[in-house]
Amino acid sequence: MIFCKESTASFDVDVQKGFTPLCPGELPVAGGEALAEALNRQAGLARIRVGSKDAHPFNAIWKAEEGKPQFSRVSGRSVDVRWNLHCVSGTKGHQLIDGLPHPADYDYFVQKGVEPDMHPYGACYHDLEERQSSGVIEYLKINGIETVIVGGLATDYCVRTTALQLCRAGFRVVVNLEASRGIAPDTVNAAIDEMVEKGIAVVESL
Repeated sequence: MIFCKESTASFDVDVQKGFTPLCPGELPVAGGEALAEALNRQAGLARIRVGSKDAHPFNAIWKAEEGKPQFSRVSGRSVDVRWNLHCVSGTKGHQLIDGLPHPADYDYFVQKGVEPDMHPYGACYHDLEERQSSGVIEYLKINGIETVIVGGLATDYCVRTTALQLCRAGFRVVVNLEASRGIAPDTVNAAIDEMVEKGIAVVESL
């Protein structure tokens, strides 16, 4: 696959220790801690590198607890289901995996899920209704980006949603599976099928 570097961006989605076996009590995704090399390689194909993090509070209303297990429904305008508490600001789980740049060294960086009653998946909007932009789409367009290469955690949730948001915004989107890991085979395969159906290129490696 050929890219014009001048009009290409690379997007590291939520590549945090809270989504790896380094934080087993959070939302560990097998192999998530080993993505830095592939993400850095894909960034070499792009002029601009953007990234995102979950930055959740301790008092999130969606956190799983006794009698309210993970994946059970939770009421609220911008929440859907309960999750193990993860990627809390200031904790190890909030940190990017080793080998990636510091957030300040990206060209643009999104911190999302800051409010206790908001749990977005995609990095392009702060809410599930996709009303409140995180600014990354506008940033990419202002900088003349046409193609976005996406990798990160997890393929079946935040990577999928971010890729679909970028696609709807008019970008050519490429999801790099070598630089991504997912939670479960069934949901990963469903996410890949959906992305391909929407016109996103899903590749094994770059």
